Amino acid sequence: MVKVMVKTEVNNGARETFAFIANPENNPQWQGGMKKCKVTSEGPIGVGSEYEQEAEFMGKPILTTFKITEFEEGHLIKGESIISTFPITFQRMVSGNDRACDVTAIVTGAPRGLMGIFPFLTKWMIKRSITRDYQKLKNTLESE
Repeated sequence: MVKVMVKTEVNNGARETFAFIANPENNPQWQGGMKKCKVTSEGPIGVGSEYEQEAEFMGKPILTTFKITEFEEGHLIKGESIISTFPITFQRMVSGNDRACDVTAIVTGAPRGLMGIFPFLTKWMIKRSITRDYQKLKNTLESE
């Protein structure tokens, strides 16, 4: 099991930041390796919502269906893969005000194959990837 936590300060309002990261269809705009992402359930994003995404990590395709397991409007979104070639859970929390906020991400995964054999290397690579993603999130939101 690999667990990674990343925290990023964003010079953007907490409400707007949360709205952006809580919409899975925005993922390709700020997550590296993300090819496409589509919400597959009806209604607004919340507990029970599902989405599918196609990504690539370490040159391998990662096809995942996620289900949102916790949701607190403006503050917390947590999801888990229910179908995946790389099973993970994610949690994103936003705290702050209308000018700046902190975004904290916790990602837990159970990589298979070679990635599962070398957990320390895998953790380093996942942390590096997530850190880049959240820097891109910061740059994206601060340039709007």
